[in-house]
Amino acid sequence: MVRPLLNPKLNSFVRYYSTGHKGRFGHEFFRFEIDKHGYLKYANNSNYRRDSIIHKQLRLSPTLVNEFKRIIKDSEILAEDYSRWPQRDENGRIQLEITMDGQNTSFETVRISSLADTVNTQDPEGLRVLYYLVQDFKCLIHSIISLHFKIKPIA
Repeated sequence: MVRPLLNPKLNSFVRYYSTGHKGRFGHEFFRFEIDKHGYLKYANNSNYRRDSIIHKQLRLSPTLVNEFKRIIKDSEILAEDYSRWPQRDENGRIQLEITMDGQNTSFETVRISSLADTVNTQDPEGLRVLYYLVQDFKCLIHSIISLHFKIKPIA
């Protein structure tokens, strides 16, 4: 079952958007997009103690783009049926769009803060697949950004 893309004008290969609550700290979100040319755009807004939005952009090597594709294929997320996944609510949502091998797939569900959030749902296994895929993405992206932007050259 394939849902139409949330934003069909994007030329992205992978697009992920997770939003938290909108409260006294403002609109909290985490977003990344990898376009078909290998550019990674990253944004994170926790608004913790009035922090500003973190924006980063860089170009990934073909090897890293292939690693993202491998992670997607190994997760088997494209075979998941999201119809029994919980709908988004006031606590936030997750949106994931993947364009790969001529297939466009879009998922949207409630925000998953931890693996425990998947247990009491109608499709715990499918949400577990999504949760682990997102964790793999986040770990890899945070590592890439950390390596690219925080390494201090030796003088």
